[in-house]
Amino acid sequence: MDNKSMKGWLYLLPAILFLGVFMVYPLIDVFIYSFEEGYNSASQTYLGVGGYNYSFVLRDPYFLQAVKNTLILVAITVPLSTGLALLISVALNSVAKLRNLYQTVYFLPYVTNTLAVGLVFMILFKKTPYTDGLVNLLINWFGGESVDFIDGPYWAKMLVLCIYTVWVVMPFKVLILTNALASVNEHYYNAAKVDGTSKSRTFFRITLPMISPSVFYLVITGFIGAFKAYSDSVALFGTDLNAAGMNTIVGYVYDMLYGNSGGYPSFASAAAIILFAIVLTITCVNLMVSKKHVHY
Repeated sequence: MDNKSMKGWLYLLPAILFLGVFMVYPLIDVFIYSFEEGYNSASQTYLGVGGYNYSFVLRDPYFLQAVKNTLILVAITVPLSTGLALLISVALNSVAKLRNLYQTVYFLPYVTNTLAVGLVFMILFKKTPYTDGLVNLLINWFGGESVDFIDGPYWAKMLVLCIYTVWVVMPFKVLILTNALASVNEHYYNAAKVDGTSKSRTFFRITLPMISPSVFYLVITGFIGAFKAYSDSVALFGTDLNAAGMNTIVGYVYDMLYGNSGGYPSFASAAAIILFAIVLTITCVNLMVSKKHVHY
């Protein structure tokens, strides 16, 4: 190994140590925990090694409900938030003079505390003895009946959670896509104008392919972020998410460790490994799809 390579590895050493201590080692440790049956955290002992933790988790109705909630959240919020962010970014890109101002306005929800935003959403949607909430007032104004979006039917609670999630992640996506649009070479658009290409064809044939790496990045991070959702549900429905029927996979892991059913690190580890496998599978699928549709 020459001096330049040695110097490069020395520069990388702090990052490698950091990743090893805080990412690789915990992942290996959790994987081992997931196979230790009857693990006692106080005595650091276990009864045996096997797949019982996985079979228990996969049969647990609370975990199955958490998986259902998470998959619905992912399927709705990721494409919806990415599509809306793309539309907003294209609109912002057309008003160059006020672009920076609008970017700042759209980015404000991203730097606002998650629980604070959740309280605002509760005021908008929650029914109380004094008011049905602003959203229900609008529904009543159009002749509809009030709906309890926080403590009511499942579809109403899921609707609020999806709207909340889209609202929270939208600013970051708008910022990334706006910068991506600004980096597209104007020569392509000038050539399209000379050829008399329509705006829609210009968008799908020039703009979208040119910003496809940014779109792909947002889709990947969107999937990962949606699968890790937990604080969003807590902000809206409180800490007892199992009672509300709105728990997520990460919430299930937390409950198994520290919640009302806490004290079961082996079950929590098994659920975490299952989540890791799901996210890894979807990421690999996205990477394979990107080879055909992402232009670098």
